[in-house]
Amino acid sequence: MIGGAMASQVSALRLFDLIQSHRVTAVIYVAARLGLAELLSYGPQTPGKLAKATGADERALGRLLTALSTIGICERSGEDSYALTEVGACLDSSAKHSVKSWAILESELLSKSWSGMLESVMTGKTLAELQGIADSFELMGRSPDIVGKFNLAMTELTRLVTPDILRSYDFSGISHLMDVGGGSGELLGAIAQQNPKLRGTVFDLPRCAEAAGRHLQQIGVSDRVKFVAGDFFKSVPAIADAIILKSIIHDWNDTRSISILRNCREALPSNGRLLLVERLMPEKPTATDEDKAHAMSDLNMMRGPGGCERTKGQYRELLEQSGFALAAVHPAGRFNVIEARAA
Repeated sequence: MIGGAMASQVSALRLFDLIQSHRVTAVIYVAARLGLAELLSYGPQTPGKLAKATGADERALGRLLTALSTIGICERSGEDSYALTEVGACLDSSAKHSVKSWAILESELLSKSWSGMLESVMTGKTLAELQGIADSFELMGRSPDIVGKFNLAMTELTRLVTPDILRSYDFSGISHLMDVGGGSGELLGAIAQQNPKLRGTVFDLPRCAEAAGRHLQQIGVSDRVKFVAGDFFKSVPAIADAIILKSIIHDWNDTRSISILRNCREALPSNGRLLLVERLMPEKPTATDEDKAHAMSDLNMMRGPGGCERTKGQYRELLEQSGFALAAVHPAGRFNVIEARAA
């Protein structure tokens, strides 16, 4: 009986910690907004020095630093100073694998959206649909500030997973690769750097042109990779022998996804290939970090643009309805490169 009572208490405390997990997000958000990682990148500092640099209250900031040290963002150094950890360094905007913009987006946009998750579970509708708006991207587009933060966060995520994609798939056999919904050209630029004979096209909405042009110029591939503006729901230019879409199809329901994929099929030659970089939901998810990430992303799609994370079988069906045949799945960390050929 005592053993059973203790097990119940342990389970309740575990659930209690999960219930309070939003507090961890809030603490990381404050650290990101104050630029603590950038300040600590110069070496250990006291709460007093950090307070002067940020304009924060010294005592309150000291308490925040204590909380940050308990989750591994920083650590005590000496008597009264704090030093940045390897994990905390990823909140520095200049870090190779920075997730600072994601920390800001999570608190300023996504957490507010998720607070209404009950509405979406009860109605099956997205946040935008509940407000009588076509989709979440149209809703977000009404706030240029949020659009900018969203684009920065998406660039960070792409930069984070790109090494896995490059290790997973051999792009050397492609002559001209088009990244549909390619944003600032982060992924295609990296692929072009690794494949010096590759030509490429970043295809996205006109608002992405300036950022893409600037990025492609900065990394030295603008002579081979160009930006073309358009809307993938209307048409896709027929200029490439392969098309890649990263985290695009999961945004949309089956009907809209098929519309995008059919436009891609019409743009490809008979021997063309399609590459989808997406998560794959397991048939039977378990309580692992990877499966949790997939499931939480799935709910984010349900509340946001109305899409979902799909299983391999669901992607096969979607591709077949769009004129493709699933050829292979190449694991790439938490993502996969799903390769399809024209059917």
